[in-house]
Amino acid sequence: MVIHDKIQALINSSNYISRDLSWLQFNYRVLAQAQMSSRTVFERLKFLAITASNFDEFFMIRIGSLYNYLDFGKRRLDYSGLREDQFKEKLYADVHEFTKKQFDLILNELTPQFEDNGFKILNVSDLSNKEEEEVRNYFEKMVFPMLTPMVYDTYHAFPVLNNLLTILGVVTNNKKEETGNRRKISFVQIPKNLPKFYQIEREDYWVFLPIENIIESYISHLFRNVDIESVDTFRITRNGDFTLDESDDLDTDFLNELKAKLRTRKTGRVVRMEMSENPNPLLKETLIEKFDIEELNIFESPALLDFTRLWQIVGHKAFAYLQPPSPNFATPVAVQSFKRGDTDNIFDRLKKQDILLHHPYNSPDHMLELLEQAADDPKVMAIKMTIYRLAKDSRVTKALLRAVENGKQVSALFEVKARFDEENNLQEAKKLQEAGCFVIYGVSAVKTHTKLMLVVRNESDKVRRYVHLGSGNYNESTAKLYTDIGLISTNDAYGEDVSEFFNAITGHSQPKRYNKLLTAPRQMRKGFIDLIDKEAKNAKDGLTSGIVIKVNSLQDDKLMDSLYAAAQAGVPVRLIVRGICCIRPGRKGLSENIEVKSIVGDYLEHTRLFYFHNNGDPIVYGGSADAMTRSFDRRIESQFEIVDPLCKKEAINILDYNLKDNINSFVMNEDGSYSKLTRENGEKPFDVFKEFYNVTQKIVNKAKIF
Repeated sequence: MVIHDKIQALINSSNYISRDLSWLQFNYRVLAQAQMSSRTVFERLKFLAITASNFDEFFMIRIGSLYNYLDFGKRRLDYSGLREDQFKEKLYADVHEFTKKQFDLILNELTPQFEDNGFKILNVSDLSNKEEEEVRNYFEKMVFPMLTPMVYDTYHAFPVLNNLLTILGVVTNNKKEETGNRRKISFVQIPKNLPKFYQIEREDYWVFLPIENIIESYISHLFRNVDIESVDTFRITRNGDFTLDESDDLDTDFLNELKAKLRTRKTGRVVRMEMSENPNPLLKETLIEKFDIEELNIFESPALLDFTRLWQIVGHKAFAYLQPPSPNFATPVAVQSFKRGDTDNIFDRLKKQDILLHHPYNSPDHMLELLEQAADDPKVMAIKMTIYRLAKDSRVTKALLRAVENGKQVSALFEVKARFDEENNLQEAKKLQEAGCFVIYGVSAVKTHTKLMLVVRNESDKVRRYVHLGSGNYNESTAKLYTDIGLISTNDAYGEDVSEFFNAITGHSQPKRYNKLLTAPRQMRKGFIDLIDKEAKNAKDGLTSGIVIKVNSLQDDKLMDSLYAAAQAGVPVRLIVRGICCIRPGRKGLSENIEVKSIVGDYLEHTRLFYFHNNGDPIVYGGSADAMTRSFDRRIESQFEIVDPLCKKEAINILDYNLKDNINSFVMNEDGSYSKLTRENGEKPFDVFKEFYNVTQKIVNKAKIF
C-alpha cells in the first residue's frame, strides 16, 4: 500500500501529531526492546508479546472508533488533518509495515536462539512416535470433546465467530453428494480455556506445540467420510469492547445516535483478520464478503498467529532461573530519616513526616501497612477508598473485609467500567457489599479513575485523618511492574480535600474549592492552564521559568495550545511522555522551546507529575490523570499538590532523573518520529531503572531543575 504524497504533506503541515499515529510510534519503542540483543530471549519474547497485546487493544478501541464513523457515514477530521478514509489507508499501511518487523524478528532473530535457551516450537510432525501417541491421547481425551464444527452452506447460516479466538477454517469436498455444491466451509473455534501450547519435556529442552497444529493434525476426527481440501488458521478482531463514553472523537449527538445503533448489533464489526499464509481462496473470499472487509484488513502470517501466546513460554516455571532477578526494594527517602528504634506504628510515623512512595523502587507494603493497621486499630472509625483495579487475591479486599468485621465504617467506590477488569471488580465489590461495606458502583456516565484513600482515627487530642493519594492502582501485583507515586500524609489540607471529595461522590454535596487538589471534570484543565500561563508571564517579565510534565499520554488540544504559547513566550518546556504525544516539538515559530522524550524499558512508566518553576519556588502536582481530553472532561480524576518540602524535593528528583536518563530514552522529532537517545563521547551511562534504587536523602536534597 503506497500512501500518496499529498496525505503525508497534510500530516506534516498540522501543528498536532495524530493520536493514533503517535501510538504506533510508541509500539515501535516497545518493539525496540524486543530487538535488543543485550536482553535475554525471554525478555525479548515478553516485549514482542506486549506489542501484540497492544495491537489487539488498538484495533478494538482506536480503529474500532474510526469504523464507527466509516460505517455510519459520519465525517471525522483527525489531528493529522486527514479525513476518515485517508486516515484508514494511512493507519493500515503503517500497521502492515509494523507486523512485517514483528515477523522478521521472531523468524530470523529469535527462533534460532530457542534451542540454546531450552525450548523449541514444533509441530506434531516433528514428534517421535511415543510423543505423538501422547499428543493424540491429549487431543482425544481433552480437546476433541470441546470442539464444535460449524458448517456454512445453503442450509446453515454463517456462524457467529468470536473476537480474538483462534479459528480453523476447513474447506471440505464431499464427492458422494450427487446434487448441490460439494465444497463447503466449516469453522472450528478453539476454546479460550485451552492452553495455546501443549508442552512436552525432552531430555535437553521443552517442546511447545501450538494447539491449532494439534487440532489440524487430527481434524479428520471432526470431518469423517469427506475429503478435507484445506485447513487454514485465522483470528478476527472486532470493534466489540469499545467504550463509547471514553472516546475523545465523538460529539454528543453522534455518541447518543451510535449507542442506539450499536445496541442492535449482536457482535462488533470485524476490523482485522489475521490468517495463515496463502489461505484457501474460497475461504478468504467468503470471509471478506461476510465480514465486509477489504484486503487491507487482512494480515497474513508467516509465523504463529497471536504473539500474546508467548507469555506461556516466558512465564514457564522451567525458565524461571533465566529470568533477571527482581531487585530488593529501596527504603523510601522519608523513611530513611526515621531514627533506629522509632515505633513500627505507621500512625505515629506519619505524624512526624509525610511519606512519598515511588514504586516499584519502594515497596507497596507501606501503603498496605496503613490500610491493614487501620483495619485492626480500635481507634480507627472509618476507611474510604476508590478502587480501579485490584490484584487477584487482593490484600486490599482482605483488609477492608477485616475492617468491616471489626465494626468500622467502610466505603469503597468501585469503578465497574475499568476496561478488561469489569468482572473482577464486580466480584470484589460483591464480597465487600455482602460483608456490610458501603459500595458505590461508579458515577453515572463518567469513569472514576482517581486513586484516593482516607482513614479516620479518633485520637486523644483530635480526630485525625490519614490519606493516601496516588497515581497508580491499589494493586500490589502491578506495583512491582509499574512506576507510580503515592503520598501518605496527615496534612489537614489533604484530609479536608479528600473528605470533601468522598462527600461529593457518595452524596449530593457540591464541593467547595479544594485546598490542594485539582479535580476533573471540574477544574483540572483550567488549573493547569493557569499555571502554564503564569510561567509564560514570568518569562515575559524576565523571571526564571520552566515546565516539566511527566505523563503517559498528552493529547488535549487546549492544554497543548497553552504549552505552545508558553514556549513562544520563552518558557523551556520539557515533556516526558511514555506513549501518545500529540504535541509537535521543535517546530520553528511554534515550539522551538519544547522538547519531548519517552522512556520505555524494564518497567511501565505510569507516574504523572506536573512541575512549574514559579520563579524558583516550584509548584509540583502528582496524581491519577494524563493530559487527555477524556481525563479532563469525562473522568473523575485528581492531582494533588506536593507541599511537604522533602517530598517535593523527591518528586523533583524523579523528574530530574528522568531527564538525565540516557539508556532507555527516545527523543521525539519534529515530524512525530522518535530517535533512540545516544550518549555523547565521555558521557556516563545513566539508567533510570537502576539509579532509583540508590536514591538517598542527600541526593534528593540537591535535586533541582532549571
